[in-house]
Amino acid sequence: MINPNKTTVIFGEALVDDFSTEQVVGGAPFNVARHLAAFMAPQLMITRVGKDRNGENIAAEFERFAMAQAGLQVDAIEETGRVIVERGATGHRFVIVPNQAYDYIARDEALAAAAAVDAGAFYFGTLAQRGERSRGTLKALLSNTGGMRFLDVNMRDGQVDERTISDSLHAADVAKVNEDELQALFGWYFQLGPNDPPLAADETRSACAALLQMFGLQALIVTLGNRGSVYFGAGGVTIDTRDTPSPPFVIDTVGAGDAFSAIFLLGRARGWPLELTLARANEFAGAICAIPGAVPRDLGFYDQWMTRWR
Repeated sequence: MINPNKTTVIFGEALVDDFSTEQVVGGAPFNVARHLAAFMAPQLMITRVGKDRNGENIAAEFERFAMAQAGLQVDAIEETGRVIVERGATGHRFVIVPNQAYDYIARDEALAAAAAVDAGAFYFGTLAQRGERSRGTLKALLSNTGGMRFLDVNMRDGQVDERTISDSLHAADVAKVNEDELQALFGWYFQLGPNDPPLAADETRSACAALLQMFGLQALIVTLGNRGSVYFGAGGVTIDTRDTPSPPFVIDTVGAGDAFSAIFLLGRARGWPLELTLARANEFAGAICAIPGAVPRDLGFYDQWMTRWR
């Protein structure tokens, strides 16, 4: 039975993207939590920041979005997570700094925070699993927290390996990937090389069905950028969502996948039909592409969506 009062527990990194001109608070799990909070959906973000200026900025975002703070840990030694963004002629280059506070999310604190809520869903990604301590904390949370387990596969070069992805897929009920990540899965599990011809549509469906069976997933969602998304469900259910409006212009695509995840989780919590949930997730992700950054700076951005979806 759907209960909109159940809490979505979100585990992972909160960090700052460090540009040469400014610092922007981010991290995929944190972006998802902020969107849910803006839609006034119960959420609990479990993360860890340093006792520093960047950590204070993240805490300020918790307050600005009225996010639950029970899962916000402060580390007296390690620094707040940071990604150095270097702009170049061919685009951006990202340097993900190692040994950051989110690599040391404490188990007991996290378990206590999660035990205090009635979890309807549990969101987790892959970057925060690079650290042994956070990886152990996540494993304990997965063993002790109820709700649907939603995995956002986020492959960052040098930050995640096949073992982590495999373990995560086995732990998940629903997994979301983009096209590049899906091709990486095909390469690992079906020995498809980057120079092999692309699979035909029916072959792709068969391969995705095999992934569902291999990892015991209820569903695999593949996002296709401005072309929409495809939902592959257990039992051969396929929902191809391509007719949602694309943004009139794209400023950047940062955070589009996080926006999709947030609305999928929101729709599930509120009992929207699956097809409607996917269409709304596509549309909202497109709208995020039409603003700078992963989340809107003006909270009034959410008003139009709350009015339309009421």
